[in-house]
Amino acid sequence: MIAVENIHKSFNGAEVLKGVSLTVPEGSVTALIGPSGSGKSTLLRCVNLLETPQSGRVRIDGAVVDFEPGRKVDRADVLALRRKTGMVFQNFQLFPHLTALENVMEGLLTVLKWSRQDARRRATELLDKVGMSDKADAWPANLSGGQQQRVAIARALAPSPKVLLCDEPTSALDPQLAGEVVEVLAQLAREGTTMLMATHDLRLASTIASNVLFLDGGNIVESGPSAQVFGSPVDPRTKRFVSSLASVSIGQG
Repeated sequence: MIAVENIHKSFNGAEVLKGVSLTVPEGSVTALIGPSGSGKSTLLRCVNLLETPQSGRVRIDGAVVDFEPGRKVDRADVLALRRKTGMVFQNFQLFPHLTALENVMEGLLTVLKWSRQDARRRATELLDKVGMSDKADAWPANLSGGQQQRVAIARALAPSPKVLLCDEPTSALDPQLAGEVVEVLAQLAREGTTMLMATHDLRLASTIASNVLFLDGGNIVESGPSAQVFGSPVDPRTKRFVSSLASVSIGQG
């Protein structure tokens, strides 16, 4: 389970997150939606501490890190929490000098110190899982955006994290390639992978998210089951945003 409590985060004096709290139950998928600048990507990065909150608490499974102004956080606690997460980025962030297989193996070898044989076996299994086994020896430059993102998902899953964090995983892709990634993430959701994702992609959020949180101005404005938030949102800001997303999706279809 992920529990984020009263997270505050500012950049250069501008408060981006204003005391945000949320819970992601184990085995569920929660989507963070909202306009650009609403704080959803910052919130996601605070969960695995790529960004350090000024105050609040982050808990993943048994790992807990508390933040207070002026108090230095123990690096061991940060690493313990971060190891429970896998991160999928908008721009893939594959190592260009490594093959698809080597990209998935890299963290297992360098961080977890697995043997090369075990890391290769695990990476091969995961590339098969995301439909990329036939591209194991390909360089990232020779893969489409959708293929690169599927390799990135396999890499994030390699250490068996407690939660998969996805930051706009389809936004750099055209609708057809995005569909490949949506299907992979949907399959992971069906298998019970816990996920927290920030997305503008209505198809992605409505297909796989069990719960949706709408952020605006650094606050959670509305939250609830996916069908409720997309089908009958209560807050006027959510209604406007969902309507704008739906019109874009129709235009792309």
